Amino acid sequence: MRHDKAAMVIDLARRMAASAEGLTLEEMSRDLGMGRRTAERLRDAVIMLFPQTEEVSDPPNKRWRIRGGLSAFEQAPTATELIELTKAAQALRASGEPGRAAALEGLERKLKSAMRSTTLNRLAPDLEALVRAETIAVQAGPRPSADEAVLAEIRQAVLAGRPLGFIYSRPGAEARRRSVAPCGVMFGRANYLVAADRESGRIQTFRLDRMSAVHAEEGVASPPPDFDLQAFASQSFGIYQDEIEDVVLRVSPDGAAEARAWRWHPTQSLEDQPDGGVVVRFRASGMRELAWHLFTWGEQVTIVAPERLKTVMRSELDGAARALDRTQA
Repeated sequence: MRHDKAAMVIDLARRMAASAEGLTLEEMSRDLGMGRRTAERLRDAVIMLFPQTEEVSDPPNKRWRIRGGLSAFEQAPTATELIELTKAAQALRASGEPGRAAALEGLERKLKSAMRSTTLNRLAPDLEALVRAETIAVQAGPRPSADEAVLAEIRQAVLAGRPLGFIYSRPGAEARRRSVAPCGVMFGRANYLVAADRESGRIQTFRLDRMSAVHAEEGVASPPPDFDLQAFASQSFGIYQDEIEDVVLRVSPDGAAEARAWRWHPTQSLEDQPDGGVVVRFRASGMRELAWHLFTWGEQVTIVAPERLKTVMRSELDGAARALDRTQA
């Protein structure tokens, strides 16, 4: 068996051991990026090397899984995997998320403590070199707040399907007691609880740093059956949700190369222009956050649509001009 095929077999075995319900051939083919026949051959190789592999009936499909997990030898992480875990924890801590950083750091310690000393000693020089050679560049912006106790209460309510109660405070408004059906949390420049109103079912967002007295309440409160958190998050340019618009931006030839490499939005499409520029199209809400982002492009981006984005951009420019005038007065 060639080295690359052996690595693919181990990779598939790990995926089968990590799945409680097992994998179908279609899932193996999709996850590994290969045809069904190739996936069948790799599955057969896994069954030959790991006799504990089980075939599970799931009409109209069949699934395969490895119960009991794999040995420490087969599961030993690489230096690259460990350093990415370390960097992820560092990024969270640098951005003001000590609770989530501590969770990843704890996972890293558990992984290392489960490794054989010979394997850990072999990886140590590479890990040390990569730690010195790579760091996190912290960008300017608001520091998100994800209080560990608040996250714990939200997660408890989500897992138990219970209502979540809290006091919500917004600048210029009276604090209100809320009781909602929690759907999940979106992490970003600010961290938001996504929840459904218990009476209307309307999906709303609440900033975690404005929530207090958070606790899971008695009763049952589940998200709408058809709610998809990832799809909901993808509607907005940032995190703030408002009316969804068809956005059209024209990028000049000077900025076209960067625009083509930029991930504007999950729904984006790019159209090359005769002058070397590019037109970017996507559907999103969050026009204020988009306007803030467009400031960074200067004269390279022209707003074609929607009109509301133009209005928001003019308002932000006028506000910035007024602030500058006050400093010069």
